[in-house]
Amino acid sequence: MRTTVRLPPGLMVQVKKLARETGRSMTQVIEDALRVAVARTGSARARSVTIVTVNGGGLQPGVDLDNSAALLDLMDGRE
Repeated sequence: MRTTVRLPPGLMVQVKKLARETGRSMTQVIEDALRVAVARTGSARARSVTIVTVNGGGLQPGVDLDNSAALLDLMDGRE
């Protein structure tokens, strides 16, 4: 598939240099970089995290781990 992508001039210089140094085309360099970025994003979403609490009782009522401002307020003693 053919498409147009606009890159900042400095980045294009780096892509050309990397392509030349590695014996690949600019297209191959850009494809590889995009594959890495897409794979990294996909694997980050697929991870699950187990939260371990000190006494094993779980989170305190009202604690929302998705709300960093509220967490900071709770840690500072503000409610």
